[in-house]
Amino acid sequence: MAKHLADIIISSNAVYTGLSDQPRPASIAIKDNKIMAIGSKEEMEYFAAEHTKNYQFNDQLIMPGFHDFHLHIMQGAVSLKSVNLFAARSEEEALQMINKFSQSNPENPWVIGFTWDAGYWDTQQLPDRYSLDQIIPDRPALMFHAEGHYAWVNSKALEIANITRQTENPSYGVIGKYENGDPNGLLYEKAMDAVIQHAFNFREIQKEDMFANFLKHAASLGVTSVHDLHALKNIDALEVFKKFEDKGELTTRIHLWPALNGDLEHAKQLRNTYHSTKLRVSGLKQFIDGVITARTAYLLEPYSDQPDTCGETSFPPETIKKWVVEADKEGFSIRFHAIGDGAIRLALDAYEQAQRVNGKRDSRHNVEHIEVIHPDDIPRFQKLGVTASMQPDHLAMSERGVYTDKIGPEREKQVFLIHTLQESGATVAFGTDFPIDILNPLQQIYRAVTRIDSSGNTVWHPHERITLADAIKAYTIGPAYGSFREHELGTLEVGKLADLVVLERNLFEIPLDEIPVTNVQLTMVDGKVIYQKNT
Repeated sequence: MAKHLADIIISSNAVYTGLSDQPRPASIAIKDNKIMAIGSKEEMEYFAAEHTKNYQFNDQLIMPGFHDFHLHIMQGAVSLKSVNLFAARSEEEALQMINKFSQSNPENPWVIGFTWDAGYWDTQQLPDRYSLDQIIPDRPALMFHAEGHYAWVNSKALEIANITRQTENPSYGVIGKYENGDPNGLLYEKAMDAVIQHAFNFREIQKEDMFANFLKHAASLGVTSVHDLHALKNIDALEVFKKFEDKGELTTRIHLWPALNGDLEHAKQLRNTYHSTKLRVSGLKQFIDGVITARTAYLLEPYSDQPDTCGETSFPPETIKKWVVEADKEGFSIRFHAIGDGAIRLALDAYEQAQRVNGKRDSRHNVEHIEVIHPDDIPRFQKLGVTASMQPDHLAMSERGVYTDKIGPEREKQVFLIHTLQESGATVAFGTDFPIDILNPLQQIYRAVTRIDSSGNTVWHPHERITLADAIKAYTIGPAYGSFREHELGTLEVGKLADLVVLERNLFEIPLDEIPVTNVQLTMVDGKVIYQKNT
């Protein structure tokens, strides 16, 4: 009889299992780290014992844990202890926020900030090093743009990184300069790396502290699984993750995506080293292009406001295809950052070539972001079995006019086509791209179901809205499928891992504008409560 007894029984009038489009009353019996039964409250009494802990949530929503399909853990961990500049509406306001933060944190050797966007400033003019110098002359300062593909730094940071008028641009990136040739404090794409390697040179104990803070933050938002994607600004923390796992303190499942760079021996070594249910290598990731606002996204046709450029690829197209064919042959899933229609097409072409060379297999390759897509490429996702990995809130993170001016009215019709991709048969998976956006999954879900743009009151392509159920699925079963874990994650079913979240309110019963401000009541991973509000 003992084998039938549950450790936990959790009940609510609103349980969303992910198997249908509406929640229903149910109770869930959990033993060890798995769901052992789901049914009515009366049926679950069969599994109750003296030691069984009962949770009753009345009308609060129980659902599968949120599974963030695209973020950057350690960069996000840094951002949690940095100044967030997204609310600034002028350079002066941004400088005031930076100044206040720097004075409040005098012990920080670097002053670091995230998510400024001059597109929202009164002048819409980019800043330069000298305005930062006026408030922070003696400490290096590094402020990441909202899209993370360029940064604003002061003279001290340039000095430490040894960036001078003689410094040449990297292979993919630009050092912004004044007319006289001096660096102006704006660094694009890989030009940021020289500064970042100094700013992010953290000691092991600092990494552990930041990572612990990240795990706590994720748990409070109901995030039970994440995908940590290789980034330009990488902080090596694999040993920190493993240390937390070994101590039983890894409360969020981590799927690692190291760099696709031609070094398959290293990639295979990492895959063999990290392969547990909590910490595993899921595949390889690389950038094909940048972002629209910096005109570094790669387009099929020139930018509307600068007809002498289409952007460029981060590596030669033939190199990208070669890497994909070789990695695909070794059984790796691959993910490409591809924002422009040229980059998206190149990613799909590379996957198609791998299929031709290596034969068709269940590869579950991905394209990340998919902001501006050519209509001809939409059906290719389903045809090639490629997952569309998207972050819906990105459509409201750039000032819409600034964004549209760069691509023009025709391409504007092909922006963030979430519903169209879903209808074409593509698997859609959501994430935040944290720290580019906040980690709260409900912000992404809200944007997917409303499509309200950066003005806060206009709907950008209303026909691209999706249902609440589909948005939740894109944050649960979509990422589970994208990581070959749909048999154990993504829905609440018997035999699956007990990763779930309880929200304070039933999302299916509240006004849409209240979705992003709904709080998490409880988060569970592996049958253990890792967060509970008011306890």
